[in-house]
Amino acid sequence: MRDLVADAELPKTVMREKIVLGLGCFWGSEKRFQAMPGVINVVSGYADGRGFEPTYRNITKAVHRFNPDNYAEVIEVEFNPQLISVETLLRAFYEMHNPTQKDGQGNDIGTQYRSTILTTNAAQAVVAQRLTTLYQQALTANGYGAITTKIKPLDAFTPAEEYHQDYIAKNPNGYCPDHSTGVKFDGSQTQIAELDNSSILQGRHIVVIDAPDCPYCEKFKADVADDYAGTIPMHFRRSEQLSGLTVTSPTWATPTLLFMQDGKEVHGVQGYVEPDKFYRLLGAFKLGESEAFNVAFNKGTDSRFCKQYEQFKNVGEGVFIDTLSGDPLFDTDYQFNSGTGWLSFTEAVAGNVTYHEDLSLGMRRTEIKAKTSGIHLGHVFDDGPNGQPRYCINATVLEFIPRDDEKT
Repeated sequence: MRDLVADAELPKTVMREKIVLGLGCFWGSEKRFQAMPGVINVVSGYADGRGFEPTYRNITKAVHRFNPDNYAEVIEVEFNPQLISVETLLRAFYEMHNPTQKDGQGNDIGTQYRSTILTTNAAQAVVAQRLTTLYQQALTANGYGAITTKIKPLDAFTPAEEYHQDYIAKNPNGYCPDHSTGVKFDGSQTQIAELDNSSILQGRHIVVIDAPDCPYCEKFKADVADDYAGTIPMHFRRSEQLSGLTVTSPTWATPTLLFMQDGKEVHGVQGYVEPDKFYRLLGAFKLGESEAFNVAFNKGTDSRFCKQYEQFKNVGEGVFIDTLSGDPLFDTDYQFNSGTGWLSFTEAVAGNVTYHEDLSLGMRRTEIKAKTSGIHLGHVFDDGPNGQPRYCINATVLEFIPRDDEKT
């Protein structure tokens, strides 16, 4: 419901015009139309129904699911016709969803999700009818059926509840439904390149289903994927690019995270996942019910002189990395044998760890966590060699990269 161009900022000669569109769930369409230059404001709401009060609770009741008099979820698009035409808006409308699906979009089934164009003047209706005919030709050429979109004059528009307005901005952990056909008005259809998934058929992998123009996908990349350097590979795929993989989660929501073992989904998560949740999910996938998981997420402690400690205490030159994020945490140049049975260093890689007060067990200590993944690493004390700190670190949450491998 955010006004994209305040009245005070508009020249006096600018016209405002409105059109009301229904193309399934209004959350994603609201966001997409708001981003179009020339659109002044977009409001989610209800229209083209009768017989009861238009509220979200009412339109989603089972009794109204197939009621032809149910209200449709719609968006009221207010725009400046000097900057963007009705034709441009309606071309985007048709290309954003599947108008051949009757009373639904994807898994959202019901008359409230119907495709509809509700016009506010006669000129809009003329454009809508012409574009519907044109788009039907393009759809037919690509094997789709008849357009089900209803075109009629707007009777009344009721804004949806406040929590539905700017829903994506208010609900950062959601997803974007992608129900477009990929068919353009020129008759072309977006071709999704086939990708070779043979490398995913062996070992553990993370597959992220994403889509263009999905703000949740971009947020996941910015917050998680762009900084991820873990040893379990991460792959990005469109829903059409999963051939050869065994996927049990729905694939129409983006982003969807798939944790794969030998090409088969072990666990799937629909929607944006913040860094803390991502690394906990990755920890469960990679570490399982192990001492390492207990250390990482429950502030546990390795057994003294554990197997990983014995492997890492004399490894030659290199860097110890976070077993989940892949961030470098400790360099062997600063490793020493403290005789404690835990890995010891005089310093950490700058900027890659965080420091936290720990008052557990009746002691005052400084806890060390990995900055990116947030996992528990150990503690730092002031009794290192020659007055230096002693970073007492759990080996089970680290991996080692030899210096030669690090350079490549």
